[in-house]
Amino acid sequence: MKLDTLKHKGKRNQLVNLLRQKGITDEVVLNAVNQVPRHIFIDSIFEDLSYEDRAFPILSGQTISHPYTVAFQTQLLHVQKGEKVLEIGTGSGYQTAVLIALGAQVYTIERQKELFEFSKNILKKIHFSPKFQTFGDGYQGLPSFAPFDKIIVTAGAPTMPKKLLEQLSIGGVMVIPIGDKEQKMYTVLKLDENTFETLEFGDYQFVPMLENREIG
Repeated sequence: MKLDTLKHKGKRNQLVNLLRQKGITDEVVLNAVNQVPRHIFIDSIFEDLSYEDRAFPILSGQTISHPYTVAFQTQLLHVQKGEKVLEIGTGSGYQTAVLIALGAQVYTIERQKELFEFSKNILKKIHFSPKFQTFGDGYQGLPSFAPFDKIIVTAGAPTMPKKLLEQLSIGGVMVIPIGDKEQKMYTVLKLDENTFETLEFGDYQFVPMLENREIG
């Protein structure tokens, strides 16, 4: 297990300052980023670069998002301590850990078996424990645990997933990138069972959210 050294903590402080300069204003989110040892979620060959605002390859042909993207999506969620948050796409577990650092009760799904096992192991070792972590199809959500106060999607969906909207509580917010090769970031506020308020927040690039394909 990699150690979290004073050098790593110093680099995290620098990263937080960079995120402030780039427009992240929520100090609670910045504090959460500062608590999570990002280098532990990344291959050791990238360790010296792990606190730069860069994406890196992880298992199963996926990527760990830029810290700015993680912080920005998290800021859009406005997570309050104790809220139920559904995360679609656990990935390496980094975004999961940031949500847990905010005090959220995190329910997270990963469709790649290799990543599911990796993230489960890492999160346990650093004592950032989701409320529920599973291997499965994110498009289905987790209806048995619904409704959720917040939902965060960390892969690009071609269209708005209806099943996730159904699992959002009234007054709840979903943050989701929508598009094929490139995506627009959206927030969706659920006003009632049939009414949603959608806001757009610029261009991003995520790995695709796969539907109706064999889970790997």
